[in-house]
Amino acid sequence: MKANYHTHTERCRHAQGTERDYVQEALKAGVSVLGFSDHAPFPDHDFGLRMLYGELPAYIAAVDQLTQEYISDIILYKGLEIEYLPQYLSYYEELLTKKKLDYLILGEHFYLDAHGEMHNIYFAESTADYLDYARAIEAALKTGCFRMVAHPDLFTLTKFAWDRNCDEAAERIIEAADRNGVVLEYNANGLRRGVHDYPDGPRLMYPHPKFWEKVVGSGIPVVIGSDCHEAKQVWDGCMPTARQMLLDLGITPLDYVEGLGPKS
Repeated sequence: MKANYHTHTERCRHAQGTERDYVQEALKAGVSVLGFSDHAPFPDHDFGLRMLYGELPAYIAAVDQLTQEYISDIILYKGLEIEYLPQYLSYYEELLTKKKLDYLILGEHFYLDAHGEMHNIYFAESTADYLDYARAIEAALKTGCFRMVAHPDLFTLTKFAWDRNCDEAAERIIEAADRNGVVLEYNANGLRRGVHDYPDGPRLMYPHPKFWEKVVGSGIPVVIGSDCHEAKQVWDGCMPTARQMLLDLGITPLDYVEGLGPKS
């Protein structure tokens, strides 16, 4: 079964294509399950590179309409990718109950450190920042609001070599996923970003093999996410390549994520 749960649309302001465009492309590619997870707005602040809060009803309505229109052809889910900030806990719960989203993906790009200061992982100043990043993910997963963690090794995109802080950050994230029954995503968009030079040699920005070697044998469910920002990426060559990379490591990814659906 071909399934992808990480899909963006033009609403996020850095992707292309409507919800319908992605459904039609998924059908052409033989995808059986497509989950929408555009970058979520926050109700009182625009953090950028995401839909506006006022667009959320139209996004939900569009996926609902397509779900009914293509009910015989494909399984569609409506979700959002969103960062965890503790002051928005009631908002996450509202998205899963009143807004009836099927799931939230934790996509931690910015986060709060232990002192409540905001950081963006893209601008990490050293690998010590990875520990605060991992602790923020631990706190997020404890809430029970997030079904998956997108690109859990996103911290490895920055300019530093793998070290002990990387080990600890990876272990914290992996153990938190295990404790809370959360799916880890192997992100195919990292393959699209290509190989770059790092102090410890050329590699992908992410996924990072040292992170995923720690997942081997853990029993933690892993899913491949396209993280597509164009309709043609819903199921491009990076998806089977990502699957083979996981298999080569000794990890068999899920074909289908169970238990999705709004909370009552």
